[in-house]
Amino acid sequence: MGRIDRFEDLECWQACRELRLFLTRQIVPELPAEERDRLADQMIRAARSTTANIAEGFGRRHYLDNAKFIRNSLGSQHECLDHLITGNDEGMVSDEQLANFRVIFEKSSALSNGYASYLARTAKK
Repeated sequence: MGRIDRFEDLECWQACRELRLFLTRQIVPELPAEERDRLADQMIRAARSTTANIAEGFGRRHYLDNAKFIRNSLGSQHECLDHLITGNDEGMVSDEQLANFRVIFEKSSALSNGYASYLARTAKK
C-alpha cells in the first residue's frame, strides 16, 4: 500500500465504492417500480453509508474514532448483502447478480476488517 493522503486512497473505501456502484447501477435500476421507494431506497442508503462512514472516520484523525466508523461501514456492507438476499428471495435479484455481489462484498469486508485491525494495532502503540 502506498502513501495514504486522502480517504480515497484507502483500498477499503475503493472496494466499498465498487459495492455502491454495483448496487446503484446494476441492481436498483432493475427493481420493480413498486420497490423504488422501499427496497431500492434502503439499498441506496446502506450502500452510500459504506463509503461515507470510511470517509468520516478518516477525517476524525484519531485511530479509535476511525475504527468505530470502519465498524459502522462493515455493518452497512452486511446490510447491503442482506438486502440483496431479500431481493433474491423475493425474485427481484437473480442468483447471478447475488453471486456477483458476494464477490464484491467479500473483498470490501476483508479490506475493511484488515483496516480495522491495523487501526486497533496502531492505537495500542
